[in-house]
Amino acid sequence: MKILFLNNDGGGFADHIDIAPQTTLAQLFSDRLPHASPGDYLIRVNRQPAPADYVLQPGDRVSLTPTRIEGALSGLAQHA
Repeated sequence: MKILFLNNDGGGFADHIDIAPQTTLAQLFSDRLPHASPGDYLIRVNRQPAPADYVLQPGDRVSLTPTRIEGALSGLAQHA
């Protein structure tokens, strides 16, 4: 089944992707960002927060937005 996947990490991208039926939000996150922690991302389905065990449905819009940007703090410290 297809969903719209928006990854706002780094340069960001959006694409329709195929996933297996009964895929949960946690499984999708783990598959797409295997070395990342869900706690470091704002994760939304259809523009709303959703639990990790949410089973994705055809046509869902999933967005992953990092809540921390690496280097941002050190960059601010240099200008202080």
